Amino acid sequence: MSGHSKWSTIKHKKGAADAKRGRMFTVLARAITMAAKEGGGDMDVNFGLRLAVEKAKRANMPKDNIDRATKRGTGEDKDAAAFEKLIYECYAPNGIALIVEAVTDNSNRTVADLRHVLNKAGGNVGETGSVSWQFTQKAYFAFSPKGHDEDVIYMLAADAGADDVEFSKDVIEIYGQPKDFKKISDQLRLAGIKTEEADLRMFPNQEIELDVDKTLTVMKVIDSLEDLDDINQVDSNMAITDAALEKLMA
Repeated sequence: MSGHSKWSTIKHKKGAADAKRGRMFTVLARAITMAAKEGGGDMDVNFGLRLAVEKAKRANMPKDNIDRATKRGTGEDKDAAAFEKLIYECYAPNGIALIVEAVTDNSNRTVADLRHVLNKAGGNVGETGSVSWQFTQKAYFAFSPKGHDEDVIYMLAADAGADDVEFSKDVIEIYGQPKDFKKISDQLRLAGIKTEEADLRMFPNQEIELDVDKTLTVMKVIDSLEDLDDINQVDSNMAITDAALEKLMA
């Protein structure tokens, strides 16, 4: 299980706390709104919307919230704010590259908040193209290994066109090309497998490993960015070692 996956699992557990739930629902609702805006409100046709709604359901987001977010995107809610999806290419301290995805109704506020967090920590917002070349987008799925046979999962993933499957005692991870996301997702659904994570994510072409203290510093910066209301996702090229995770948990 990769360090990033372990950290993600830890953050999901932390995010289940009531103090985080309101902010999490805001992020999920905006993702639904953007998906509905880009592809319409029919989940049978708009796979992006289906993905966003499934993610919201996994977080126990109320159905009314999901419906309102969808209507904002389709324009049925005439009083809804106009949201847009923005990608920022940034650097955290110690030269760590970041891809930051935001969904916002005020880009000036978003970039100001982003710069405030990064500048305070010794990072910065870069120019377009300054960071993205270091990443590759992949389809990513993660779910519990409990009750699953590795050979069966491997064959299922291969038949769906996945590039790689990784097994550990904590999680099964499947990676594929973005174009194969729907096919892999549909195969998992037909097999009755409920994913804990299912998304298109940016993965670094090469990870940078820092010492434990520097790693923790960058992790705290990423946490601060993810706490901003407008930020949907942050991907980095930092390797997260077991030693760093152990110190974080301690």
